[in-house]
Order: sequence, then structure tokens, then C-alpha cells
Amino acid sequence: MGGTDVTDGWDWRQSGGTSAPAGGPAPGSPPQGPPGTQGAGRGTTSPWSPTQGPPGAQGAGSGLASPWWSDALADPWRDPYAPAAVVVPAAPLGAGSQPEPVSDPDAPSRPGLRQVVLVSLITALLAGSLGSALTYAFLRGGTGVPSLGAQSAEAPALAQRKPESLAGVAEKVLPSVVTLRVASLGGVSEGSGFVVSADGHIVTNDHVVTGGTGKATVIFNDGSSAPGTVVGQDPESDLAVVKVTRTGLKPVEFGDSDALAVGDPVLAVGSPLSLANTVTAGIVSALDRTMQAGEPGGPTRYYAAIQTDAAVNHGNSGGPLVDGAGRVVGVNSTIKSLVADGQEAGNIGLAFAIPINQAKRITQDIIGTGKARRTVIGAQVGGTGVTGGGVRLNAVEPSGPAAAAGLRAGDVVLRLNRHPMHDPTDLVALVRKYAPGSVVTVEYRRGTNRQNASVTLAADAK
Repeated sequence: MGGTDVTDGWDWRQSGGTSAPAGGPAPGSPPQGPPGTQGAGRGTTSPWSPTQGPPGAQGAGSGLASPWWSDALADPWRDPYAPAAVVVPAAPLGAGSQPEPVSDPDAPSRPGLRQVVLVSLITALLAGSLGSALTYAFLRGGTGVPSLGAQSAEAPALAQRKPESLAGVAEKVLPSVVTLRVASLGGVSEGSGFVVSADGHIVTNDHVVTGGTGKATVIFNDGSSAPGTVVGQDPESDLAVVKVTRTGLKPVEFGDSDALAVGDPVLAVGSPLSLANTVTAGIVSALDRTMQAGEPGGPTRYYAAIQTDAAVNHGNSGGPLVDGAGRVVGVNSTIKSLVADGQEAGNIGLAFAIPINQAKRITQDIIGTGKARRTVIGAQVGGTGVTGGGVRLNAVEPSGPAAAAGLRAGDVVLRLNRHPMHDPTDLVALVRKYAPGSVVTVEYRRGTNRQNASVTLAADAK
């Protein structure tokens, strides 16, 4: 063994003295070249390069086994301080066989369908419970504010708005009620009215349209408007009729004012103080309350009114007074007030309406002929009442209804259809309540004798 080269474990011989094939280690084997052959810091070199292999070795890629031998640890010429690697060749795989797959126990497993469904169900239940709890806490005043009021499963009877309730009556009547605006030299007069025919006839008070140009603006419940024309007026009964050109209108339903009783519930509907579609409630306070009204220089109006405590103010004039079934029983006309002359009057619970039986008859006359007939008894009364009650007849027309029934001048009328007479206004107003041709019972006194007479009322020749 001449020379200075040493192997450092690189004998490159297989057991039995055969030289190991050259070539680098197989893939996956330790790096080529024995440890310490190059750059090992020992100052020695291998007698051949790692890429060449030992003499007689076959070239790389020949498919031979790795040059790392299995008996390297038993090699007597190996440097005991040099590292060694023992390579054990794996068993050859059979044709078509694949290595057995090995799973990583630490890798996360893919969840099954049952797990997904179970997790989703639990999540939904938790979310629902949390939402219910938060909602309950909020409704109960989760911020520290207590819950107010008691829970009710069903609305009380008064809140169900049945047709016969006040709300049901108002809902029925309101579509037929209108607001009227009439321009005049003194400004704009505003009042109320109600539809009495599907072709556009509207009833209102005479004092709403008096002084105007014969034209009016009619504003309906839904806010729409249409021009109107005054068809006719009856100043003494304070009634007028306005006509609009519009189809599909809903007329009111008429009641019977003669069937009213004191204490019956009523509603007043209109536009008080320009507040359209206002409804107020009250009762019938009195019947046949004789009224004498009128503006200075104008005609004197007489009628036996329905008195009510339903709130009525300026602007309600001409609007309907309806009973508990929503039927019109009167036309709101005037109010009593405690204010001095020239001051604005307001409601104090004393309002008066023209009976609808009288208003309906006069309306039919106006629509049919343009003017209304006035009912008369054929007698004139004095300016004051008689001590002890009754009104004195100052004169009796020879061919009038009173003369035909046997009444004379100087007789004192005590009652008309059992209604007591206290003032001349009472006789005039009550007579005009009835239609021409009506038969009334008159109780009168002649001297000291009391007598009764049946009088057939007639229409004024005017």
C-alpha cells in the first residue's frame, strides 16, 4: 500500500472483494461522495471523483445498487471518525402494484353529512333562542323601561267600529258631505252642505250663498272640487240648493224628523272654522224649538228647530245632522251664544237644525219649480203673547184656512197639535213646519170658552 492516499471508508468494494459500481447514490440516498472526500477539512482526497466512481465501476444510470455498502461499519480500513451510512435497498414492487396509502393521523378529517346537518341544526336552534330572548327583552323593556298597559286578545266592543257605532255612522255619512265656498263683494263665505241626489244636487243654508254671484266652489270629502251653480233659494226657511256637474255621487239617506225623541244620539258633520270633514256628537236636546233669525236688513227666518248639544260653529251651517243610523234628520243652521253683537260666536252647546221633513219638501219645490211654497194658516198674529199663554189673532183672511175652520179675529190660539203657544213666533214657525194640505188641531179660547178646530193648512198664494 504505497502512497499517501487513504480511503476514509471509501473502499468501493462490495463484500467479497468486488468493486462497487460507480455512480451517485440513488434518489433518496445520501449525497454523492463519501464524507470527508472534498472539503472535509482533513487534507485528503479520494483517488477518484465521486462522479467517476472506482475503477471498473459501471456508469451512472446503469440501475445498479447504491455504492454505499452494507458492511461499511465492519471495514477495517475505514476511518473510525468518518461518518458512515448504511443503505438497505427496498423490496421491489410487483407489476401493477401501488404502495399502500398511509394517512397522516394529525391531518384534519373531512366532516360527514350527518355531522354537517347536526351542526347546522344546533346552530339554528341557538340562533332562534337568542333572537327570541333578545326580542322578549326588548318588548319587556330591556333598556330598563317597564312594559306599559295590559295585553288584550280582542279589541273591545267600542273599538270594533260596527256600522251602528259612532265611527261607523261617520264613515257612512262623510262621503256625502261637502264644503262650499261662495265669493261675494264682502269676501268669501264658507259653509257646509250634503249631496241629496246622484246627479249633483246639494242642500245648504240660504245664508251661505246669499250675497254671492250665484256660483260656488264645492269641495268633496276626498279633496276634489267642482264648480257649482245655485239652483234656488228660500230665505224664510234658510234653505238653498246648489247643483254640480258630476256623476257617481253618493246621496245621503233621509230619516224622519217627526220620529225623533229628546235624548236621541245625533252627529253634526261639516266644516266648522274651515276644518273640513269634522264630526261632533251629541243628543237631541229639544224638539220644535221655534226660531226667529235673520241678518239686519234681510228676511226674517222662522222654523221649529231641532235643538242639540253637538258642537256646531261657524262653517257648520248647511251641514247634516244625522241620527244613530246615519240618516239625515236636520240641516244645521244656527247657534246661540253669549257674545255681544259684532263678536265672533262660538259653541256653548246650543245649536239648532231645520227638521229634514221640512227641508226635504222645500228642496223638492226648489228643484222642481225654482222656488219653495210657504205654508200659511190664513191669519195674522200680534206682536206679543197674551198674559196667561197663547197668541192673539189680529186678523183672519176671509177665504183662508183659519176662517174656513171657524176662527175669528180676537181669538187666542193656545195650542197647535198640542204644542203650547207663548209667542207669535211659535205659531208662524210651527205652521211652516207642515206641508200645505196638512190638517192640524188648533185649541183656542174665545172669551172664556175653550174650543178646538181642525185647520187644513194651505200654500201661500205668492
